[in-house]
Formats: sequence, C-alpha cells, structure tokens
Amino acid sequence: MIAVLIFVISVVTLLQFFVSYSRSLIVESRRHTLSGDTLQICGMTAGKMAGDQFQRLVQLIALCPEPGAEGRRVQTVSVYFKLLGFARLILNWAIPSVARWIEAEREGCAYVAAVVLDRRIAYTRVMMAEQAGH
Repeated sequence: MIAVLIFVISVVTLLQFFVSYSRSLIVESRRHTLSGDTLQICGMTAGKMAGDQFQRLVQLIALCPEPGAEGRRVQTVSVYFKLLGFARLILNWAIPSVARWIEAEREGCAYVAAVVLDRRIAYTRVMMAEQAGH
C-alpha cells in the first residue's frame, strides 16, 4: 500500500514538473516574433493562433531540416498538447470554465510549433542561399 502511495505521489510530482516545463516553453516562444511567411502559413488571424493548427504545424515541421535540438521541444509540447486534449475530454463536462484555459494552452502549443517552423524555414533559406553561392 505504501509503495502504491509513493508511486502515485512520484507520478503526480513528475507530471507537475512536466507541465511547468511545457508552460515555460510556451512563455519563452511568445517572445519570438513570427515572420510574415510563417504567419501566412499558420493562418494566424488577429495575433491569435488556433489550437487546432498544432497537428498541421507539426507535420510541416517534419518536412523541414532540423538545425539543432529543437526536435525535443516539439516532442515535449506534443505530449503536453495530447495531455491537454485528454484533460479537455475529462474536465469539459465536469468544470466547463476550464475549457477556456485549456484552449489558451492549446493555442500556446500551436505558437511554439509556429516558432519552431519559423526557425526551420529561416534555416532552410540560409542553407539554400549557401548552396546557391557555391
């Protein structure tokens, strides 16, 4: 019984750190201004990203070459996005007021994906310019 209690507390603590880390990635990405091309690709309107754009953005990210270790950032935010989807499914009927917060977090996840896509597009342009120069 005590082993189960320790396990549950450990999982809850790990989940708390994971959510905090994911939210810090979202806050950090908000400091990045997206280029006009990325805004157009993302379909961003009135400075707001739709949370439903996340999966499409992740698919576009997969098409671009990776300049560094941003793959982990996308994976982390993808897991957080799925966790939010699960929370929305479970909590939407029980606590309707939480739906607004969950949607804001999903929009943040989509913005993180847009920032990663923006960086990869810029990296691809630099690579193509180098190739054209040689």
